[in-house]
Amino acid sequence: MTEITAAMVKELRERTGAGISDCKKALVESEGDYDRAIDILREKGLAAAAKKAGRIASEGLVTAVISPDGKNGVIAEINSETDFVAKNQEFRNFVSDVAGQALASDAFTVEELLAEKWQKDGSMTVSDALTGMIARVGEKINIRRFERFSVMGAGVLVNYIHGGGRVCVMIELGSDVADDALIEAGKNVCMQIAAMSPAFISRADVSEEFMSKEKEILTQQALNEDKPKPANIIEKMVVGRLEKNLKEMCLLEQEYVKDQETTVRKYLESVGLSLGCAVTVRKMARYETGEGIEKREENFAEEVSKAMTT
Repeated sequence: MTEITAAMVKELRERTGAGISDCKKALVESEGDYDRAIDILREKGLAAAAKKAGRIASEGLVTAVISPDGKNGVIAEINSETDFVAKNQEFRNFVSDVAGQALASDAFTVEELLAEKWQKDGSMTVSDALTGMIARVGEKINIRRFERFSVMGAGVLVNYIHGGGRVCVMIELGSDVADDALIEAGKNVCMQIAAMSPAFISRADVSEEFMSKEKEILTQQALNEDKPKPANIIEKMVVGRLEKNLKEMCLLEQEYVKDQETTVRKYLESVGLSLGCAVTVRKMARYETGEGIEKREENFAEEVSKAMTT
């Protein structure tokens, strides 16, 4: 009997895109014959993912799930190639299942999550479930990222999903009082983050390295302007522009979108006064579907032409 090695499984996985366990089973069944193993995977609908591997999955959904006690949560992004599949109910169910899996998991990376047993079917891994989804919908599907939140001490988690899953925000609020007023404030802050996309919670989160880099960029911008300026004027310009940028980058410094006469910091202070305790934003995450992914632009005629020649 042919010995099935890890290298053989790896090669078949690379050639077909099927899950590791499925590749191993196919190689065992075919007694190490790659061509027959590929046929076995194709017959089971598991090799359909292979032709999708080179495509770019830049659509999809972002979502969030919070435990019933409000103390643990997960924000996640799962990508598809087209918006059409992103609206498919089976895909949406899969996205919810992946988020639920991540919430119950100890995994901190996508690779660790993919290697886990699939909570809906212990006979397969998350990777296997993903491969099956790819085969069923006929597109490349990618579990791109997730982040876990856990409240330590007094506080709650709040999330907001915008545009049917285009943008998702999750925050951890610190407060000794957790009632509907706090949840409402959390929703308002989440909407602020969704709309204004701050990079930091407060100035205390801005590193010296980031500040130095920003100063260098702003200084060079000032030097490149048409009219030459003395060094002391340039320094004042840099300080003013950096201040303006920080107000836009830091959540608590931003103008509050529901009342531009105040800031997010002052809004939360007013909420704290009504609750009788301080309200703080301890952690935040904002996911937007496909952000940072280069989208491939192809017209329909070119796609058909490629399909005809492959």
